[in-house]
Amino acid sequence: MKKIILLIGIVLIITSCKRDNALQQSIAKINTDIAVERFDRLFAEATSEDLPKLKQAYPFMFSEKYSDSFWLAKKADTLQIQLFNEVDKTFSVFNDIETEIESLFNHLKYYFQEFNPPRIITVTNDVRYRNKVIVTDTITVIALDNYLGSEHEFYSSIHKYIRANLTKEQIVVNLAGEYAKKYIYQQPKKTLLDEMIYFGKQLYFKDAVIPFKTDAERIGYSPKQLNWAIANESYIWRYFVERELLFSTDSKLPGRFINPAPFTKFYLEEIDADSPGQLGQYIGWQIVRAYMKQNDVSLKDMLIKSTEDIFNNTKFKPRK
Repeated sequence: MKKIILLIGIVLIITSCKRDNALQQSIAKINTDIAVERFDRLFAEATSEDLPKLKQAYPFMFSEKYSDSFWLAKKADTLQIQLFNEVDKTFSVFNDIETEIESLFNHLKYYFQEFNPPRIITVTNDVRYRNKVIVTDTITVIALDNYLGSEHEFYSSIHKYIRANLTKEQIVVNLAGEYAKKYIYQQPKKTLLDEMIYFGKQLYFKDAVIPFKTDAERIGYSPKQLNWAIANESYIWRYFVERELLFSTDSKLPGRFINPAPFTKFYLEEIDADSPGQLGQYIGWQIVRAYMKQNDVSLKDMLIKSTEDIFNNTKFKPRK
């Protein structure tokens, strides 16, 4: 009997792998081709004679309330020169990241036929890490000075849990996250479960559109942090259920379980220090994954399902 069960399992795995390979081959045939516009370089290298043409080509990058002398003084500023030099050193070659962005766009076009690839423009923004990526229908702006590496000297005053993801590997992950926000529709979040499902949708969206990234990269964990979440999944779920937190509207809960943080606040001395932040997002991700596995629903349709619909139609069982 055990041999039969094992054989069935192997057949299912092989079938699933073949199906996944066929899907990725279909997506690859879309063959999106982009040309990244390195505005950061164009601005750093512009002379007073070049500036009018640059402003004409990129009017949205120059506020009209500032004169040419302001922009010329800015590009000549010592700190700006240092910033450009560090960006240019880290991103002297952009081919690998460009390939990842093209793959992301292939997947977006496959799942959302109305999607049209925007212009991709790279800039620096004085390490405003809360605005690393800006996405519109026609233009996507990537601030490269936010991706110089977690140990870069520019980030010494930034909390360790934030700078851990200020790496070039996170560029396409952040892009996917911004597109997820555009395609997700959900009623205003009231309960902890609302928050969990919303971010679970974001993370499942990343599963679909950047399958070449690891689970750890998609959620912004280190491999060690992801392993901790997997190992303690059952405990985390039990904690939420036993304390009746899922349907609570306590405004403090997102800060404890959803928002980026150095650790999750269970208020239990023995585990808080070891836990990664955002474990509410992680559990929401597993709920949405279970929902998609158990229901015949497209990615596009799932993104607009209500919290109640997803939760009530999911038999979620955490890993033990």
